[in-house]
Amino acid sequence: MTLFLQIVRILLEYIDHKTRSAQNACARFILCCMKCCLWCLEKFIKFLNRNAYIMIAIYGKNFCVSAKNAFKLLMRNILRVVVLDKVTDVLLFFGKLLVVGGVGVLAFFFFSGRIQAPGNSFSAQNLNYYWMPIITVVFGSYLVAHGFFSVYSMCVDTLFLCFLEDLERNDGSVQKPYYMSKNLMKILNKSNKAQK
Repeated sequence: MTLFLQIVRILLEYIDHKTRSAQNACARFILCCMKCCLWCLEKFIKFLNRNAYIMIAIYGKNFCVSAKNAFKLLMRNILRVVVLDKVTDVLLFFGKLLVVGGVGVLAFFFFSGRIQAPGNSFSAQNLNYYWMPIITVVFGSYLVAHGFFSVYSMCVDTLFLCFLEDLERNDGSVQKPYYMSKNLMKILNKSNKAQK
């Protein structure tokens, strides 16, 4: 479905590019609104797919049921979803920035000849143009960091859905104890009632 939406968006971009000079303001506005709506729909479907796959992994139900359950669960806790999503985005952005910045600085010092490789097996002092290897290393480090933090983001979303399920299904009583960690219970001021 996402691929279909991307193809339609690419076709709209192509039509916009080919007919840019012949359009009037109303046609440009409608085309812009269509592109915006398709972009929003694509983001929504990616969000829904991601959470539906998590619910499939948890319960083993089919895609449609899992997507419906995930959507309802997230909509019942929309404030928590927004806060967690933004906090996670900021932390992952700074994580990527730290990794790419650190690798970029190390690559600059190495390729400019200010630090040496262990064992002197490779000397970067003979490079005339050291910016190209630095850009290549930085780009590669971004790809690796993006891949790693995408897995981390999926783990955060999975733990969050499990946490929401735990809050909705359990009340901390002896019959229905919380299964979340003690630290998370402490943050939320929740506790399991002790058995008498």
